[in-house]
Amino acid sequence: MKDLKVECLIFYTKFTLDSEHIVKSSTKEIQEKLDEYATQGYRLSNSSSSSFGAALYVYLYFERDR
Repeated sequence: MKDLKVECLIFYTKFTLDSEHIVKSSTKEIQEKLDEYATQGYRLSNSSSSSFGAALYVYLYFERDR
């Protein structure tokens, strides 16, 4: 049996000439979530993303053995 968790992070686009601004600003927050769950014994099992309007939704799926 496994414990499963889903974490959704939301990032908003902004007007800038830097086409990679979401990647640059989201990397730190995503790494913090990965570290947080790793200390609890979870591992990242999958990820996905979707966009809606000016927002990017990143879904992180974690699992650990009971």
